Amino acid sequence: MSQSVLDQLLEMGFDKQRAELAVKKSDGLPDAMDWLEKNQDTSIEELLAEEEAGPSVAKVEGDVVAMSLVCNECSKKFRSQREAEFHANKSGHTDFAESTEEIAPLTEEEKAQRLAELREKVKAKRANQAVVDKEEQKRNEQIRQKATKESQDIKEELQRKEQIKEAAKKRQEKVDEMEAKKRIKAKIEADKEERRRKAEEAKAAREGKAMPAAAPAPAAAAAPARPAANHNESRLRLQTSGGNVMKTVPAETTLFEVAQMLEAENGLTVSKFVQNFPRKVFEGNLDFGKTLKEAGLVPSAALIVQ
Repeated sequence: MSQSVLDQLLEMGFDKQRAELAVKKSDGLPDAMDWLEKNQDTSIEELLAEEEAGPSVAKVEGDVVAMSLVCNECSKKFRSQREAEFHANKSGHTDFAESTEEIAPLTEEEKAQRLAELREKVKAKRANQAVVDKEEQKRNEQIRQKATKESQDIKEELQRKEQIKEAAKKRQEKVDEMEAKKRIKAKIEADKEERRRKAEEAKAAREGKAMPAAAPAPAAAAAPARPAANHNESRLRLQTSGGNVMKTVPAETTLFEVAQMLEAENGLTVSKFVQNFPRKVFEGNLDFGKTLKEAGLVPSAALIVQ
């Protein structure tokens, strides 16, 4: 019988070592399942230690045959040593004695009923555990999705900043290249002017004429001052939800930097700038990477902030 009960407990998914203890400390499958349910949160080491200690049982006197066991602490009677041990583990009682009173065994119907009740308990417990596991899995998935989204947002922000940085680098390279070309052109012009001057001096020397004063030189130097019309600053009128904001910034300031200023100084999050005359919309990394000069917003401009 014990082996059959053990097999059934193992088929239900109980740990073998616990199942063996349950069979030893109970009388039949219902008692075994009761014992397992009662001790499910107790470590196997504690259960083994309790098994070694065991409850104390007082023997009946004389030649009288003991028919049952009784708990002296609660007066409950038991058919077998296993039932008494099960009660001891469940209640913590340790004072037992043998009794000559015989306890009628459970009928088959009562055994079947108790077994059905215990199986329903196990089923309900496993169903509850399945719900708990599902909720835990759901929470873990939400945490994972949140972490993934935050990681993606950080990645996109780093990419956006890198694109703006790269655009600024290319603009600086373009400016450096233009400056280099200007210097080369100025050097060529200076060399041409020097050769022309020397040629005139040589001609004047051959003809015995006096060399005219080099008065036009300052005028020639003044000619390049013409590009001063290329303004170095831009006056911006920024129309926001909280009113107009006036700013004067360098012409090489990017639209991204203007947006950062508004965010830092006015608490505004800028997604795009709109110019009505002429109609232009500046948004995205490409537009925000442009300088005010490149965007045609110099020497002044009126922008709607959105």
